[in-house]
Amino acid sequence: MDDYLEQILHLIEEKGYARAVDISSNLGISQASVTNMLQKLDGEGLVKHEKYRGTVLTEQGRKIAGAIVERHQTLTRFLRLFGLDEETIYRDVEGMEHHVSRPTLEVIRAVADALEGDGDFLADVKGRILNDGQK
Repeated sequence: MDDYLEQILHLIEEKGYARAVDISSNLGISQASVTNMLQKLDGEGLVKHEKYRGTVLTEQGRKIAGAIVERHQTLTRFLRLFGLDEETIYRDVEGMEHHVSRPTLEVIRAVADALEGDGDFLADVKGRILNDGQK
């Protein structure tokens, strides 16, 4: 469900609308599966889906999608601080974002903020990671 809401938000921001065919293409999922999920999300009041017309987020759906995007961005920002390659970051964030709790995310955000604000601290942490990896 998170992936769908996130994708719908991205498509609306990019194109002004979200169609099942675009969601299907971007997620690599059959159009029939996408349509089924859109109907479910519509039933839960998170989207308004009209066959052949597209899908829009409801206020509640937009709020949830925004939180999903924020979670993704926070985790990505945190991992980038350590110089991990983008493919690794993408894979790890895709796994983590569905399981991390709000309190844990706040801890990660605070640590990322502290690391970004103190280059010496960041260098020290990266040095510790490098040294631990060489043992």
